[in-house]
Amino acid sequence: MKLTPLILALTVLTAQAAPLSAGVDTAAFDKAVRPQDDLFKAVNGRWLKATKIPADRSETGAFTLLEDLSDQRVRTIVEGLAKKPQAEGSDERRIADFYKSYTDLKAIDKAGLAPVRGLLEAIDAIDSPFSLAVWLGRAQGRFNVPLQMQVLGDAKDPAHYAALTWQAGLGMPDRDYYLKPDDPQLGKTRAAYQAYLRKLAALAGDNPATADQALALEDRIAQSHWPKAEMRDPVKIYNPMTRAELAEKAPGLDWPAFLQAAQLTQVERLIVSQPSQVAAAAKLVAEVPLTQWKAYLRLRVLDESADLLPKPFRDAAFGFHGTAISGAKQERPRWQKGVAEVNGALGEAVGRVYVTRYFPPAAKARMQELVANLLVTYKVSIDGLSWMSPETKAEAQAKLAKYTTKIGYPDKWRDYAALQVKAGDPIGNRLRAGRFEWERQARRVGGPVDRAEWGMTPQTVNAYYEPTLNEIVFPAAILQKPFFDMAADDAANYGAIGAIIGHEISHGFDDEGSQYDGDGALRNWWTESDRKAFEAIADRLAAQYDGYEPIPGHHVNGRLTLGENIADLSGLQIAYKAWQRSLGGKPAPVIGGMSGEQRFFYGWAQAWREKTRDERLLQLVTSNPHSPPQYRADGAAINHDGFHEAFGTKAGDRMFKPAGERIRIW
Repeated sequence: MKLTPLILALTVLTAQAAPLSAGVDTAAFDKAVRPQDDLFKAVNGRWLKATKIPADRSETGAFTLLEDLSDQRVRTIVEGLAKKPQAEGSDERRIADFYKSYTDLKAIDKAGLAPVRGLLEAIDAIDSPFSLAVWLGRAQGRFNVPLQMQVLGDAKDPAHYAALTWQAGLGMPDRDYYLKPDDPQLGKTRAAYQAYLRKLAALAGDNPATADQALALEDRIAQSHWPKAEMRDPVKIYNPMTRAELAEKAPGLDWPAFLQAAQLTQVERLIVSQPSQVAAAAKLVAEVPLTQWKAYLRLRVLDESADLLPKPFRDAAFGFHGTAISGAKQERPRWQKGVAEVNGALGEAVGRVYVTRYFPPAAKARMQELVANLLVTYKVSIDGLSWMSPETKAEAQAKLAKYTTKIGYPDKWRDYAALQVKAGDPIGNRLRAGRFEWERQARRVGGPVDRAEWGMTPQTVNAYYEPTLNEIVFPAAILQKPFFDMAADDAANYGAIGAIIGHEISHGFDDEGSQYDGDGALRNWWTESDRKAFEAIADRLAAQYDGYEPIPGHHVNGRLTLGENIADLSGLQIAYKAWQRSLGGKPAPVIGGMSGEQRFFYGWAQAWREKTRDERLLQLVTSNPHSPPQYRADGAAINHDGFHEAFGTKAGDRMFKPAGERIRIW
């Protein structure tokens, strides 16, 4: 995106709405908690006390409420299409048939196990390591197996696509659920998983004891998995190998058979992301009896198809995935699960309709101005860094100047013409959609990267930074209240959506993204002393988050969450500077007794408003690269000079941190 001269973006954008609101939900404040002691609870405490998590949810808050709104809008679209005859071969027909098939529970119950019988028979027919390799290759895009293939921009040659391996194959969220059986919470979940697998086996007419064989194999798979924190090192996971080198270093799997079945016959070079895991998985193929592999694969198919099988399967799956893992008390409405299914298979076809109804061109233009303001501020901030040398600053500025910004929706839409969707065939539709997408990816290996492509649909409430493309992407669905309120004064908007934009920009300069240059290539552009200075700051931030204990006995993993914590802190700092620049030297108005500085941090804290069930919190702390919302709000603010100035913190306040100890990065 071309950087325009500094624009007083939000001031201009909101000038028509007078008087402007504070943009702060003071009704959610807990007056008994001071911001100087806990910003998150001060801003959200009353809401936290009054709010009950819906029975079909594991969490609720700013993001989930906006996700519900997006789902409701998509429901209007897909059900509107489903009520009318649609032209044969059109995307509208695909959407309608896909959704109706998924939501027709009577037909699903009547079909019984027939839709998966062919899959189960194919597993039963596996009679050699060769045929097992073929099955695993054909599973790409369809089922979660230990050897998972992906196609992404090559980290050392980001202009071209490369095939890479990635560890997978577990039915629980992370290796820790398998490797820490003595942990009270994780051990309880493991017991629930074992009971669930036995239930699936019994419902399919198998001996429940086969579930124990399957779990034993999963235990061995988990032992080979790398901790998620280690996989954040892009250098460590970049291990290019030829087919011959792969076969030599990971013997036991018939690699030619696997790659041919995966539609990767043309691939001569792969990126092996976790070499020891790939070697271990190949060894398991050679050493584990086929009967045990077949027990495992049958349960993988049944587990991942359970929501499209008769009610006893659906109930069993919800009992584990819904309740044991995330703490939900009842299933989400079938229509909402159907919306997620259609978004996954035909997301851009739905998104094309979504943006015409819910994201006018003017909204896109407004966000382009705001992003430009943040980028300009980031540029100025880099120039002012005291810990970085001029040589590295020049490289950082060159990278920032090459950022691509995508806002709202893609300029080029996905073509689904080759995807076959059949009315009344929900499992077949899911499998064909998964394989359609995988084969689309596989064909691109070695070819030029499509820089116009999006990794999220417009109706997704999220945003991302992609290092090999050096781009920041903001789908339409996140660009609205409570993150951006056109009727509000600038301060709270900058604290919310401004900090989110700053967060994504900052990912290009976090501990992981900073290892890629402006062209998206994995290259060290730092001087040795500057990198050491940056890592020393990052170590302090990791230690800060290691100290948070959201669940007794379970701390935040400061290393796993480091990239997100850097982005939160940097994004908040850059957004604050951008807001101050937008004032043009004039003081911010006092609204509702709150200064502009205070409203900025209130906007930040209310953006992270969320209430989470304990089971879901355990899952997040164990495996998620984001810190729990409370620590995202407080952990960044406590390091911000502006926060301490806005609220006059002093020694003895729980949020007080001496100026010399505050962590400042960008």
